[in-house]
Amino acid sequence: MKNLQFRVLYRVFMLRVVDFELLSADGDPTKLIGQFASIFTTISFFCTVPVPFFLVGRRPIPVELAFSREHFFIETTMTIAGLIAALIWDSAFPDRRDVLVLGPLPLRSSTLFISKIAAFFAAPALAMISFNLFIGAGWPLVFAVGAGGDFSLLRTLPAYWFTIFAAGAFFVFTLLAIQGLAVNLLPRQLFLRLSAVLQALAFCVLLTVYFLGPSLNSPAALSAPQNQRVLQWLPAYWFLGLFNQLNGTMHPGLAPLAHRAWIALGASASGAIAAVLLAYFRTLPKIVQQPDILPITRKLAWSPRLGGSLQTAITLFTLRTLLRSRQHRMILSFYLGIGLTIIVAYLRSPLSGRALQMPELTAPILVTGILMMVLAVIAIRVVAAFPITLPANWIIRVTQLQPARNYQRAVRFSWLVLGVMPVVLITAVSLLVHYPWQPVLGHLFALLFFGILLVEVCLFTFQKISFTCSYLPGKANIHFVFWACILIVAQLLYKAAKFESRTLHYFLNSVLMVLAIAIAGVALRWYAEARKSRAQELVFEEEYPAEIISLKLT
Repeated sequence: MKNLQFRVLYRVFMLRVVDFELLSADGDPTKLIGQFASIFTTISFFCTVPVPFFLVGRRPIPVELAFSREHFFIETTMTIAGLIAALIWDSAFPDRRDVLVLGPLPLRSSTLFISKIAAFFAAPALAMISFNLFIGAGWPLVFAVGAGGDFSLLRTLPAYWFTIFAAGAFFVFTLLAIQGLAVNLLPRQLFLRLSAVLQALAFCVLLTVYFLGPSLNSPAALSAPQNQRVLQWLPAYWFLGLFNQLNGTMHPGLAPLAHRAWIALGASASGAIAAVLLAYFRTLPKIVQQPDILPITRKLAWSPRLGGSLQTAITLFTLRTLLRSRQHRMILSFYLGIGLTIIVAYLRSPLSGRALQMPELTAPILVTGILMMVLAVIAIRVVAAFPITLPANWIIRVTQLQPARNYQRAVRFSWLVLGVMPVVLITAVSLLVHYPWQPVLGHLFALLFFGILLVEVCLFTFQKISFTCSYLPGKANIHFVFWACILIVAQLLYKAAKFESRTLHYFLNSVLMVLAIAIAGVALRWYAEARKSRAQELVFEEEYPAEIISLKLT
């Protein structure tokens, strides 16, 4: 019976990446998990494409290139595990519903604890296995050639997988230890309020270290005395030393890093186990006895008026959802954090450094604003598909006194106010301080109409109100669109920025460029309005296409 209880609870907790109450009637959370796993598996496949070229002739891979590949795979795996652990931060401890439902049942606290923690570790483990599915089978063959010996693969393959899991477990254990420490030291009300801040801070630290960390992948850089202080704060290099120690290819500069990896892994595991065990059994009574987060009473309540009453209501509802909902705030910070970190990494490049010193707007400066606009609009499109409280959409249903197209216009207005205008204002303030106002004004108009065009593209299949429709996992491919924008469209945007940089030197060309973007936006807006004019009601329940009519008797 105890094993059966564990299996049932483990499956339930594992599939609760998205709250079941937010899903559509036909929703299956396993499709969402499979979608994310397929993303990491695809990246793993493309990373393994060069392996056959290294294996031809069985020539040893150069030491610097081997260190670079090993460090990249280890650091990427660590970052993926850390981001997943930070994203499911709330899954480490039971919530009020778990305690109220499972508390009266003949269920031991130890079974609840083990199933909850096992489900928490399963998500990062699945992400690590998906990312290394092809990498862990191909690249150890290349590293084994450099290790020497006929049976070197028998040592390299387990050494690689052990290092991968140890590196990912270090970040997961560290986040668990931080969360358990905060639960033990802070009152429950204060911990719940600071939990979102800790999550966002974990996102920022992980992404900053991954994208902006120095590259020290040569034996000379690893042994240089001036780099030792930096290496002490970069965990990916610790586990690089651990892999080479287990693989038998230890370099003298990696010996202290491998020693630090063993210490860090043991300390993080011990700290996580002690903090979580202590916090777990101290938290269970507080979950039932104390409320979650009490609202802050304000004596002065003022809401700005933005256009008509419907536009004001939809815009304020969207804004307050992004500010108050921890789930939506975390998803938004995840996408924006990745994008902004890439922008910062791009601005740190030597080409951009020279561009910042020039008195005119160049492509490296213009592309940052364009990338910010793309990321802001796509991030809002992603989080708008997740409902905040699905049963509450009856309020909008019973108060729908206007045609559906009016609500769609209000949603468009809210996305323009919250997604497009902040980017335009930030770009205007940052550019007007250093550059002449004439080309900056042309760039701002082009950026504004480009943002309007993006909103129209994202709303083309979004015939609903933000945060009110049930979520159907696996149907939307917006995650693939996001990564395509990061990996592929960024290069096209840079070419567009170079074209815009040349165009802004001439007034007539600037006017024609702005008019062309505006006409494209107006044309798409007209087509969308004609397409949505036939819609008689709003969409609140996401469903698959009705290929087969089912009575749903099961």
